[in-house]
Amino acid sequence: MLVFSGSDPSGGAGMQADITAIAALGAHPLSVLTVLTVQDNERVFGVYPVAAELVRQQTQALIDRIPIAAVKLGIVGNRANAEVIAAIIRDLRSRQPDLPVVFDPVLANGHGDSLASEDPVAAVAPLFELATVITPNRLEANRLCSPETNPEQQAAMLFERGCQNVLLKGGHGPEQDEVLNRWIGKGRQRNWRWPRLPGEFHGSGCTLAAALAALLAQGMDVELAIDAAQIYCQEALATSYGIAPGQRIPNRTLPFLK
Repeated sequence: MLVFSGSDPSGGAGMQADITAIAALGAHPLSVLTVLTVQDNERVFGVYPVAAELVRQQTQALIDRIPIAAVKLGIVGNRANAEVIAAIIRDLRSRQPDLPVVFDPVLANGHGDSLASEDPVAAVAPLFELATVITPNRLEANRLCSPETNPEQQAAMLFERGCQNVLLKGGHGPEQDEVLNRWIGKGRQRNWRWPRLPGEFHGSGCTLAAALAALLAQGMDVELAIDAAQIYCQEALATSYGIAPGQRIPNRTLPFLK
């Protein structure tokens, strides 16, 4: 499966997280770097998008030889990269109309440090219409839509932009004993409640989106894949480890039975 994401030197998020999670769930990640970052497990100090032409060349070398079963989108860095990626996905979909695309609209890290070199919401605009599943957390959904809207209204707004399924993650919601995740599809929806684990985690959203893409790549139904990806992510967080004070690293290498 094809992965567009940024590099995280700490190994906690971004491409490093995607590769580990995807491999753990039995798929093979083809990694196209979109951004180089300067960050640790707490803060982002610099964001340097890869040139759009280099993003295109990295991808073309892969898709010319290797079948693509799914696409996972993480940070893209700027609008130019998003437009190149959108064109690539449209070309793939001309041959594979049902190609799953999981879009994790990462706008900032947990401290609010931006992960784009320009307006992050405008940068990702070309990608909404291509998303089989979009996976915003509460803060991202508020920025993409409006904090005054409820989850159903936010999902409706994302449907209008072309998204097929919306998974609204509740990890950044009000501090309660549970995390509420809501899946809203066109004509289907389901809620999940998970125990809120102590501490903060670096790359939890990457972990969930990458796991979901890996399961869709293997032909799993969207609802079942969303369910299984959450089970995997919850266990990865429950068995997380520290590399320094601050956010913990999900244990993505744990065995997982689908």
